[in-house]
Amino acid sequence: MLRQEQNRLIREFDSETLWIEPWGENSLRIRVTKMARMPMPEEEWALLPLKQTEAKITINGDEASITNGKITAFVTGTGKIIFLNQKGKVLLEEFHRNRKEASKEFHTANVNKSTDKDKREKYLQTFVSSLEIEAREFNPILGGDYQLTARFESNLDEKLFGMGQYQQPFLNIKGCTLELAQRNSQASVPFLVSNLGYGFLWHNPAIGKVTFSKNVTEWFAQSTQIMDYWIVAGDTPSEIEEAYAKATGTVPMMPDYAMGFWQCKLRYQTQDELLQIAREYNRRGLPISVIVSDFFHWPNQGDWKFDSEYWPDPKAMVEELKSMGIELMVSIWATVESTSENYREMKERGYLIRTDRGVRIALAGAVHFDATNPGARKFIWSKAKKNYYENGIIIFWLDEA
Repeated sequence: MLRQEQNRLIREFDSETLWIEPWGENSLRIRVTKMARMPMPEEEWALLPLKQTEAKITINGDEASITNGKITAFVTGTGKIIFLNQKGKVLLEEFHRNRKEASKEFHTANVNKSTDKDKREKYLQTFVSSLEIEAREFNPILGGDYQLTARFESNLDEKLFGMGQYQQPFLNIKGCTLELAQRNSQASVPFLVSNLGYGFLWHNPAIGKVTFSKNVTEWFAQSTQIMDYWIVAGDTPSEIEEAYAKATGTVPMMPDYAMGFWQCKLRYQTQDELLQIAREYNRRGLPISVIVSDFFHWPNQGDWKFDSEYWPDPKAMVEELKSMGIELMVSIWATVESTSENYREMKERGYLIRTDRGVRIALAGAVHFDATNPGARKFIWSKAKKNYYENGIIIFWLDEA
């Protein structure tokens, strides 16, 4: 069943519900679920709230299309999604291997605008296969969630860039498998830019991985209730990047106090040691902008404050640093030890990550707080505000640890 609800194209078939809607200029947000209703999170994660953009929606029998500026999504009679730009060139299409895609008529009608004959013929291929590989594969997990695999056709001519910071030398990530998880020295930002003229954001905070292989592109989430991604078409990389920034939030200008040299080592053990370093820079006339008080300046993980035995007067320390033109940055860890003054309350309030079985422990004898819980985030900021911000500290290093 296909229908239009205001600016949203909806397809319902058996247990699956598909939503496609405009989400900013030249972009679409795609959501799919097998739950009874589309899960609506308390927040939009990386995406900013929807700003209304007029889209053109056409429903023709069991096929449909939705166009928003330079991007069009076509939905075939079997539910396969194909994305094209304003010139009719295929940007991305889902990977199906089954007996359902038996007609070339849809492809021919909508892709024959391509000027590249070889590429047109490639995309006009219809794969009739007994493999029964679905583009949107939801495997149920006991308890209610799903393991999700989303598959797309792989273009051998494509080059892909982005995805965050990984410990590897590759600029073009085509051919790579990347873990979708944050680690110490790994920042996973699941947004990429393709040289074919589109940007793609995997809008799902679940742990998982993505594989950009020769024969298929696969996005995998270990546990989720929804497939959710955002795609934008653009004529240049800068146009794509600007659209991504508008959809997720523009970066503020770096303040003047942070534009100089940052002094940091592993680690300053006392307030006196840190101040001696800053004073020596000042004595030698060597300007620095920021000095960092890194890990274990606290009594216990999860206290989010200075240990008064070694850091007796943070406010006076900050004032002296500011008099020398230096801002203090503090490291904040996501871990909470059972010996922390906040552990009991956070456990009672459900602010700590739990385990399926066994001892609740993660890193160095501590457990991580649940960053997906708005109450937990508010709780930690209340501690940081009282113990750091109100003492004049305005820069925070949210260490992944």
